[in-house]
Formats: sequence, structure tokens, C-alpha cells
Amino acid sequence: MSDQPNTPGRLSRARVTLWLHYLVPLAVLLVCVVLRWQDVPLVGQLRMSVFDTYQRIAPRAFEDVGVRIIDIDERSLDEMGQWPWPRTRLAELIYRLRLAGAQVVGFDIVFAEPDRTSPQRVVHDWPKNDNSDALAKLAETLPDHDLLFAEFINGVGQVVTAAQLTSQPFSTLPRQVGNFSVGGEAGRHLVDFIPVLSGATANLSVIEEAAAGNAIINVSPEQDGVVRRVPLMLALDHEETLIGKPVYPTLSMEVFRILQDAPRTMNVRLSGASGATRWTTAEGVEAIRVGEVTIPTDQSGHMWVHFAGHRAERYISAVDVIKGNLPERALENTVVLIGTSAAGLLDLRSTPLDPVLPGVEIHAEMLEQMLLGQFLTRPYWVAEIETLVLLLVGLFFVLAIPKLGAVWPAIIGGTMTVAAGGFSWWAYSSQQILIDPVYGAVSLVAVYLIASSIGFMRTEGERKQVRAAFANYLSPALVEQLARHPERLKLGGETRDMTLLFCDVRGFTSISEGFKSNPQGLTRLINRLLTPLSKAILDREGTIDKYMGDCIMAFWNAPLDVPAHARRACESALAMFDALEHLNARRAEEATEEGQDYLPLNIGIGINSGNCLVGNMGSDQRFDYSVLGDAVNLASRLEGQSKNYGVGIVIGEETARQAADDFAILELDLIAVKGKSEAVRIFTLLGDSTIAHSAEFTDLRDRHMQMIQSYRLQDWDGTERLIEECINLATDMIGQFDLAGLYGLYRDRIATFRASPPPSDWDGVFVATSK
Repeated sequence: MSDQPNTPGRLSRARVTLWLHYLVPLAVLLVCVVLRWQDVPLVGQLRMSVFDTYQRIAPRAFEDVGVRIIDIDERSLDEMGQWPWPRTRLAELIYRLRLAGAQVVGFDIVFAEPDRTSPQRVVHDWPKNDNSDALAKLAETLPDHDLLFAEFINGVGQVVTAAQLTSQPFSTLPRQVGNFSVGGEAGRHLVDFIPVLSGATANLSVIEEAAAGNAIINVSPEQDGVVRRVPLMLALDHEETLIGKPVYPTLSMEVFRILQDAPRTMNVRLSGASGATRWTTAEGVEAIRVGEVTIPTDQSGHMWVHFAGHRAERYISAVDVIKGNLPERALENTVVLIGTSAAGLLDLRSTPLDPVLPGVEIHAEMLEQMLLGQFLTRPYWVAEIETLVLLLVGLFFVLAIPKLGAVWPAIIGGTMTVAAGGFSWWAYSSQQILIDPVYGAVSLVAVYLIASSIGFMRTEGERKQVRAAFANYLSPALVEQLARHPERLKLGGETRDMTLLFCDVRGFTSISEGFKSNPQGLTRLINRLLTPLSKAILDREGTIDKYMGDCIMAFWNAPLDVPAHARRACESALAMFDALEHLNARRAEEATEEGQDYLPLNIGIGINSGNCLVGNMGSDQRFDYSVLGDAVNLASRLEGQSKNYGVGIVIGEETARQAADDFAILELDLIAVKGKSEAVRIFTLLGDSTIAHSAEFTDLRDRHMQMIQSYRLQDWDGTERLIEECINLATDMIGQFDLAGLYGLYRDRIATFRASPPPSDWDGVFVATSK
């Protein structure tokens, strides 16, 4: 072959291929950067999963700092009555809490409706009688429970009530006690960064006005329903107020403020404020100062909760407080949150550590962190640093892989990934800073795989040209085998124990006559049939040797070992009939819709097991991977006998022996097939293990064996009687395989033998005269 000159076209294609080494990985890198920058849900969920794993591995160490939850639990409801309780009982509860030494009491409950047990309201629900007016006047003189509750709140002091902001239409403006001042760049407003909701569920005004503080109890789960961050501030979109949108503190922060006796105004520090970090373009909330403590937040004013997990030490049953069953000094110098763990009151949440946790305990965990001054943080600028690192390292990969190959960048990238994971863990465990190591690593792997794959595809393209040169002469499987192992390019084979399967379409000649004027239609029909039948074989580790028109030849246990190959072949045969049934059903529907005649397809299958010679067969000029041997020939003959015996599947004795425990198998005959003088036992396969182990099939098999034995003993009357019993047993249980043809065959033989009896030494062998 003469050398070809380097034409301009060849040089241009080479330049394009070279640029693809850079442009495609660069495009992948930019897509990863955009996805990270836009923080699409899938990326965010991946990051949250990493942070959840950190918390599960090393949760916050629990330290008892005196935060207690007064739990309106199931026992409290059982002993004190259903919720809502009378406000007088709640008044007694807060009185006892303060008397026991609780410094601040916070409610994780909203009192939005008047107490239905107040005398003035109860009397209106009583049946009307002559005394109703007098009772109503008397009730008016009795104290209102809501007013009494408010008086207790005001009297004991240091009580925080709670409101819930919602997205429902606005009704009542909650009282704002704790408020905020903002430090940051001019022209930037707090409500530009924090969540703003349009409505609120507030307490009765008389109750709110009596409290020392009022807070929100919103706990915002992520998209997957898990609570990881809680908003420390929420704004209410209420345009009628003169001060603009009011901003409310969360329950834990308001309780913490009152506990410190700190000013009502808390300071919010935005990025760019004096003393705040600002060396990126990111904007948002950075921290909130409450009294003497600064609480770091994300840019939306959310606090990352560093969970210690559910702790029984935090909980005291409300009924024990009311009944005075507390140990001495159990609540001295504590901070108390009143909430519920009762499932029926619907305040259960999911956290990284607990799939089900009362919402009040999340506020308790936040309050513990505030008291300890220990916070889990993810500064607003971390995302930009992660993106910048991803971009720089990704550009290194894009530029280095085409020049250095795949190995060294893989080593460098793997080292950097391990280092990033180690640094992220150190930042969490030692500094309580959350840094995402996974998304960058996944993105870099994508860039690396794309860049290295382009080089691989270039090499593979050259090999493809070689494969194409031989594909017209050898099977694709053999070409691929020779490409990997050229030393196998020689004649010869090996002897293996194998299972062979032959499948042929019944009545193919009649079907072909219907397509005389449409050969393309016949081709489509055969392809439509052979595709699902082949899939049934390939899905069960079979090798398809060849297609011979409408016939399939397949084998098992070569070239790769297939344990229980006889069983796999039987599974394939049953699956082929299932596939055929579905195909015929679809064809029948299509024929009805198109107004055409419908001719169902049917097949016969022969299966046999035995030693065969398998390997590259043929001549020095051309050969194929195939199989030879007596077992192969017998398998082909068995397929031909399926029509004579009126069954779909005929299997040899060795196949039946290996598969007997897993399938419904009946002996058909002792037959000398055409071309063989030695008789062999043949069997039919009727179903899987479900049928095989059924009581009905066991009865049929026993009765069938009696029939075969009676037949070979020349007891014609007994045989015919047993045939009738077998037909009755088989009628309702087999379904797919009709045994009427098989038993009809034996009846015809008996009629022949009655007219011309076999010799006295007849061994029951039937000599087949056709294939």
C-alpha cells in the first residue's frame, strides 16, 4: 500500500480532534460550575446529604445547660384530658414552673382561639331552659379564662408567647417585642435577604400583651422534609404598618434574649458591615448579636442546627409539673420550653439524626447552642470559594490530560479529592464549619472521564476501522474475541458438558405463502418473532449459535461457564413461550384493528444435554465459533418430535435428570429417533417449580407414569382408562400446553396394536420414521 500525503482535509480533521480534547471537557466544567452557582435542587441535596453524614458520624456532644422541655405528652393527655386544655390549667402550669425556679418560660404553642371552657362561652352551649338567662348572667360575673391566663403570664413574668407566620391571607398582626437593627452597606435592607411570609396565626391580643416576649415558631424543612436550618428571623408582608414589614425573632432567640435581660433590639450584621468579612461579591446576613453573644447565620438569616439528637434528660411531663411530682430543685435555674411530643398534635419533624422528633426539641437544641456559644456555620462566602476551587482544578484537568495522559491527572485528582474530604472533615469536627467536598469531586470526575474518554475514543476509532474490515467475514463476537486475544485465531476446540436448544416455527411454509407479494412483511414478521425469543435466551446466559431462517440454535456453558446450564435452558424455553403468547396477542389486536386475517405463530423446541466439541470450526480461510456432537444432533431431532407428540417442548433424558427438581416434567416415550439405532427416553417440559410442586401436577405425574408402564406392559384396556384419567387431571391445570395430542397419539398406537399386536418381547421402543 502506498503512503497517502497529508492533505489539507486530513490536517483540518486532526486540528478539530485536537481542539475537541480541550473544548468538550471545558464545556462540561462550565456546566458543572453553572449548576453549582445556581444551586439546583439536585446539587443542594447532594451537599445536604454530606453534611447529614457528618452529623450522624459526630453529632454535637450533649451538655446539660439547663434547657428543659415541659412535654404535653400522651400521658399528660390521658391524665389531664384532651387538648386544648383550659387556660386556667396552663396558668397553673406556668405558675408552678416559675415557682420551681424556671428563669424563662417559652411556649411552642399558639393561643389563637378563645378558651372554649370559659364560663361565658360554656353557658351558651348548654341546653336552653328556664334558668338559662340566670345562668348566663351568673357566668358574666365569673372570670374569663383568657384574662386570667394573661394575668398569670404578666404576674409571673419572663414568659414568651409564640406566633406562626404562614402563606395564608393575613388576619392579625402579631405583637412585635424583640426587634432588629441592621448594620451593612447603605441601601440594603434586611427583608431583601430573609424569608417574607404573607400571613400569620397570632395569639389573642390580651395574651400577647401580657408576655415579656413574642416570637415565631416556624421550623422550615428542606425540600426532602429534613430540618437542618431554622430561620432566626421572619418578616411579615404587612403594608399597613408605618414601619414597613415587621421582622420577628424565632422562639429560641427571643427566649435567649430575655434570659440575658438584653435590650429588645438585636443587631443584624450584613456582609460588608463594619467588622464583617467581605472579599467576595456574595451578599446576605452574616450574624445576629443577641446581648453578649453573636450567632452566625447563612445569608438568609438561618441558623445551622448542630444536633446532639433526642435526649430524654430534656423532657419533663407536664402532668408531673401540675401534680407537683417533680424532684426537689429539678427546675431551678432552668430555661423551659412548653411543647408537645404527642403524635396527634402534629408537631413532629425529621432531622439528620432523628427521623421523628418533636418540633419543640429543635428549638431546645438551638437554645443549648446559644447558651454554650457553640455554632455550626457555613459562611455565605464558602460557596464562592468552592466554585473557584472547582474552576481552577477543572482547568488544570482540561489542559493537563491531553498532554500528560490519563494516569498522572488521575493520581493528582485522587490525591486532591482525598485531601478535600479530609479538610472538609477537619473543618466540621474541629471548627464547626461546613464545607462541601463532594460536588467538586463529582464534577472533576466528570471532567476527567470526558477528557480521558476522548483519547480512548480516538484509539478505539482506529480499532473500529480494523473491525469493520473483518466484520463482513466473521461474526462480530468472534471479531471482538480476536481483537482481545489474537492467539485464538486457529482451528480447534474443547469438549464440554453443554445444553443445546433448537427452536423452529411451526407451519412456516403456510405463513410464507401469505407473504408471496410482500417479502418485506415476512422479514419483519420473522424479525419480530426472533427478537423476543432471542432475548429470552440471552437473558438467561445462553449463546445463540446461529439463525437458520425461522430456526434458532443456541447453547449453554460455552464459551463461559454457566452453572446449572440445563436449568437455564429450560427457563429460556418457558420464557420463549411466554414471549410468543404476548406477541400473538398483540398481532391479534393489530389484525382486528386493520380488518385482516390473523394467523397465530407457533413454535416447537427441543433441548438436550451432553458432551460436545465447541470451538472455532471451519476451514483455514473461514471459520466460526460453533458446536458439534451427537448431543447436538439429538437436540435437533427432539425439536422435530415436538409436533408428533403434540407438545411445545421436548427434552432429552440428561436434561430432564438435571432439571427434574425445578420443573414440571413428564416422560413422553422411549424412542429411537431417525438416524440413531439406540433408544432414548424423551420428556416434555410443562412448567416451572410452582406447577412442579403443586398437588395437582403430582397426581397427574403419578397417573401418567402408571399409564406409560401399563402401555409398555401391553395392557391396552388399563392404558386407555389411565389416559382418560390423565386427560381429566390435565385439563384445568396446564393451560399453555394441551396434552390432548399426546394422549391421542397413544390411543392411535393402542388401536394399531390391537389390530396388529407387537411381539411378546417388545420393550416399548417407538422407532421414529421422520425427523
